[in-house]
Amino acid sequence: MNKEEALKKIGLKITELRERKNITQQELAYRCDFEKSNMSRIEKGKTNLTIGTLLKICEALNVKLIDLVNLE
Repeated sequence: MNKEEALKKIGLKITELRERKNITQQELAYRCDFEKSNMSRIEKGKTNLTIGTLLKICEALNVKLIDLVNLE
């Protein structure tokens, strides 16, 4: 799996978890202190993610890091 595929899979996982918890993209962005446009790019796999960014998203969704990065 290349970097682009991994970013897309992580983005889809974030979207799936967010929707399962009935949180809007705008609300998740607010909880993470991101712009909505940044959250949109993250969910589409269009931006590189740092550990700090992933941890903010995990905290906002109340999930573990492994829940986002386990791509199997």
